[in-house]
Amino acid sequence: MIQVCSRCGTRWNVRDRQRSWCPRCQGALLAPSAEPSAVAPVSSPVAAKPADQGWGQRPTTGTAGGQPPRLPPGYRWIAVRPGAAPPPRHGPRPLGPTPRYSVIPRWGLTDHFDGPQDAADAPEDRDGPSAATVRKALIGTAIVVGAAVLIHLIRYVLLLVNRSVLLHPLVAGAATWFGVALSVLAAFAVVGSAVVLTNWLIARRASAYAVGGATDPRSVWELRGGCLVPIANLVWAPVFVFELARTEGRLSRLRTDIVAWWCTWVLSYALVIWAFATSFTRDPQGIADNTVTTIIAYLAGLAALVLAYRVFQGFERNPVDRPSRRWIMVPDDGPVERDAAVPVEQEQREPAA
Repeated sequence: MIQVCSRCGTRWNVRDRQRSWCPRCQGALLAPSAEPSAVAPVSSPVAAKPADQGWGQRPTTGTAGGQPPRLPPGYRWIAVRPGAAPPPRHGPRPLGPTPRYSVIPRWGLTDHFDGPQDAADAPEDRDGPSAATVRKALIGTAIVVGAAVLIHLIRYVLLLVNRSVLLHPLVAGAATWFGVALSVLAAFAVVGSAVVLTNWLIARRASAYAVGGATDPRSVWELRGGCLVPIANLVWAPVFVFELARTEGRLSRLRTDIVAWWCTWVLSYALVIWAFATSFTRDPQGIADNTVTTIIAYLAGLAALVLAYRVFQGFERNPVDRPSRRWIMVPDDGPVERDAAVPVEQEQREPAA
């Protein structure tokens, strides 16, 4: 009993038991036949081979009339290549171990620009103070104002003690003159910080407008006058900062900090004026009240310095000459839709090692 494989064309002598699958290629076996005939390859001009012809030989004759021979029931023509049966297929070769790197690879995507390769290598064209200088000025001023708050607290405690105990003249004089000295030093520190912040604001505005290809619409003297003239700076300095934030596109993120700094600054201004106006009193109760007012004014000024430092950090977190953007490649016909993009890995396939 002979059965022919429908895939590789091999004839199998199954004797007296019918089989379903080819032992070589696992293809389906055709219906059994008692005659040892098989189907020839498609490349041969003749379809079926006689029983007495060898497996590797080609038939030389066909049926009468040039018609293909009639196949027995259960047989069909299949396309196989001539000659011996194809070798068995082997599975994919092992990919080997996963590659590992002792250091971070430096190959990959690289950004190329027409201008300088790195913003840090570009020449610095701003004439204002550096960010480190502004930070040192604000931190130093905050320390001096904090020391003034502490000495005035000690002075107020001594005033309370002096109600029942007579103080030593040296202690009373030291508390008074240390308070005066720290007040004068705090005033000079505040003025110095205002000058440093004004110079930084002028340079920052010039850089921000230069990035957009324009010039600052306000002159340098207008900016200095609006930031350093008393009373006037309460209105114009925050306006200049708002303009800078709008130019750099940070207004939505810094609006709350700028408004909080503005309100605290106005409050500290009012408390300082009130403390100075009540400092000429000579009665003990008036001196104590003035000391409390001075402490509150210094605390409000310290809060204004902290908020100003926060606004400054909001701008310096991303310098003007180093914008936070990344250049990517897009086709000439516009951006590619996410759904239309070619998938990186084929579905139901393991990614490459």
